[in-house]
Amino acid sequence: MPRKSGHGHDTRYVKLQKNLCFACGLNNPDGMRLKFTLDEKRQMSICRFRLGTRYTGPPGHCHGGIIATILDDAMGKVNKLRHVVALTREMTVEYLKPVPLHKPLRVEAREVQVRGRTHVNVAEILNQKGEVLARSKGIFIAIDPEQMFAKYVDR
Repeated sequence: MPRKSGHGHDTRYVKLQKNLCFACGLNNPDGMRLKFTLDEKRQMSICRFRLGTRYTGPPGHCHGGIIATILDDAMGKVNKLRHVVALTREMTVEYLKPVPLHKPLRVEAREVQVRGRTHVNVAEILNQKGEVLARSKGIFIAIDPEQMFAKYVDR
């Protein structure tokens, strides 16, 4: 039976044939394959990772588009804590310090506000010392995954 949240939008999970997401898809051979965990107690999504040379922007550091990708995916994962599938409508990124390659990093995201189908989330990329290297704020719109992804569902 489909679950409904208190906000009136459908919260069904849809099993896609393959997860080809560039950021987290395990079925994408060219993707980043980030592995997120959901911390229900702290209401956060978290991922620990290292970036290889293929993600170079400035010498020895990550490309800004990849930084935005990581932040976007982290914020999107937060919606799973509410059993909601939501797509990015808008996001802003603050690049505070260069994000190094080949070093341990983590991204953390959390919810800020929910109003109807609109979910506002924030995320930060941190280094091993806990310094914030980049942060973002995103607006996500909850969708009905069965309607939107019907032709992609493995039945």
